[in-house]
Amino acid sequence: MLRLLGAWLIALVLALPVIAVAAEPPAILLAEVYRNQADVAKYLVSEKLDGVRAIWDGNTLRFRSGKEINAPRWFIEGLPKQALDGELWMGRGSFERLSGIVRREVPDDGEWRQVRYMIFELPGAAGTFSERAEAMRQIARQANVPWLREIEQFPAVDRNSLQKRFKEVVKAGGEGLMLHRADALYETGRSDTLLKMKPWEDADALVIGHVPGKGKYVGMLGALRVRTSDGREFSLGTGFTDEQRRNPPPIGSTVTYRYRDITSSGLPRFASFLRPRTE
Repeated sequence: MLRLLGAWLIALVLALPVIAVAAEPPAILLAEVYRNQADVAKYLVSEKLDGVRAIWDGNTLRFRSGKEINAPRWFIEGLPKQALDGELWMGRGSFERLSGIVRREVPDDGEWRQVRYMIFELPGAAGTFSERAEAMRQIARQANVPWLREIEQFPAVDRNSLQKRFKEVVKAGGEGLMLHRADALYETGRSDTLLKMKPWEDADALVIGHVPGKGKYVGMLGALRVRTSDGREFSLGTGFTDEQRRNPPPIGSTVTYRYRDITSSGLPRFASFLRPRTE
């Protein structure tokens, strides 16, 4: 009887569903906003890429949420054993297509051949950022695969040259610039050793309602009613395609919006919908 009971318990345990344990989000460096608060001569500058952030720990490629990225085996096998931080990227203005490619459960080899892993940091590495930038150049050369590249870094020199480069990048369709203190040791969390310089800011908010459309948008979405993490509520009425108005982000989902600055009441000025947040 005991033997039968034991066999039954084993069969029961084997039949139970396996519950996957989600990985913790990796500790990474996050940028503050550049508002003329820094001596730019102390920084190295690179283009801000509109890609998908990806963290490589030497074995697994993950989103910043901690979820594993299902990249093809050849893509993973071409990466070094050293930890890397960077952006999966396909070029300016291609974020939506890229996002769809890198989030598929089953990767498409042909589409992934167009993806580049553009690295901008070496998590946990010693030395200043200038030294780590040189190390990244060497790592990309030694890997010798077309999908691994370092993001080129330039001296900021002064505010005038910084503004000139910023205008050139934005005019060409780029997102903006990133400034990283050249003498900074590696750190995680939000810090002014890394600054982002963009014509627009962006943030996330929770969708709490759908406002019906009027006029040419009758029967479609007029605006999303959203709530920020600090509890402020407002409406997003611009930035949508007609398809997004017909099938808006569901209530309870999170979206990314962009804005110029903050009003005296703490609400974003000129806020418009950018995209659903998938990670």
